[in-house]
Amino acid sequence: MKKVKSFSFQGVNGAYSEQAGKNLFPDAEGMACSTFEEMFDKVRKGAVEAAMVPIENSLAGRVADTQRLIPDSDLKITSEYFLEVNHNLMGIKGSKISDIKRVHSHEQGIAQCRNKIIKLQKEMIIEADTAGSAKKISELNNIEDAAIASKLAAKIYELDILEPNFEDNKNNVTRFLVMQKEQITLDENLENLLTTLVFNVRSIPAALYKCLGGFASNGVNITKLESYIHPQGFDVAQFYIDFEGHPNNKSVKLAIEEMKFFSKEIKILGVYKKSTFRKK
Repeated sequence: MKKVKSFSFQGVNGAYSEQAGKNLFPDAEGMACSTFEEMFDKVRKGAVEAAMVPIENSLAGRVADTQRLIPDSDLKITSEYFLEVNHNLMGIKGSKISDIKRVHSHEQGIAQCRNKIIKLQKEMIIEADTAGSAKKISELNNIEDAAIASKLAAKIYELDILEPNFEDNKNNVTRFLVMQKEQITLDENLENLLTTLVFNVRSIPAALYKCLGGFASNGVNITKLESYIHPQGFDVAQFYIDFEGHPNNKSVKLAIEEMKFFSKEIKILGVYKKSTFRKK
C-alpha cells in the first residue's frame, strides 16, 4: 500500500479513530467528519486518500453503522489495523483527581471505566463521544469536571492526564478497515492475505450451509461471518465474510464458484494483508 497522506474519520479531533489513523500513518493529516456517510464521501470525492473505518470492538461488538454502509460505499478495503484502546482520565491544567466531581465521556467510555469511576465516587455524565467530552472539559475550564478520552485528545485540548490506562478491562481492541478508492494489487500466492466479501443467499433450504460448504471442502479458513438485514427488507439476509487467501488462488476460486450456485449476489470488498496484531 502506498503512503497515505490524508484520511477521514468519524468524530471530532482527538477521537480514537483519528488516533488509529495517526498510529498507522504518522505523517498523514486527519479530517474529522460528523457522520460515517461524510467520512466515506470525502474519499469518493478525493478530499482525502483513505477512510479509517471502525468495524468491531472486542468489548462492544460490531459497529453496525459502518457494516451497513461499507457494501455500498464504492470503496475498497486495502488494509486492517487493530487499535489497543487505552482510556485516559483527564482534566484541565493543574487539576487533581481529588478535585473532580463529574466524569464525562461517550457511553462506551463510561461503561468501560465504570468500576474505577464508582471507586472514586464521581458522577458519570454521558456525552456524544470521547474526544467531544475532552473538548467540552477544555471549554468548561472547571477543575471539578474531567473526561475519559484518548491521549491524542489530551494533547489537542491541552488537558492533563490524571490517570492513564483508566479502563477496567485491559483487553479492549478496536479493529479498523482502511478503505480507499482503488483496490491494491497483490500476488495471489502471497501468504497472510484476507479477502472480505458480502453475499445474499437464495431463498432455498440450507442456502447458507451450501454457500459455505465450498470453503470447507476446499480448505479455505473463514475468520469472520456476520449476518444482518438487507435494506430490501426483513426477508432478505445479507452476510459479511472474511476468509484467508486471494480470490484468484485455486482453492478460493473453487469455493467462490460453489457459493455462486446458492447466492443472489456476491461483492468482493477488498483483498489485503493480515495485520501483524493477529499473531499476538
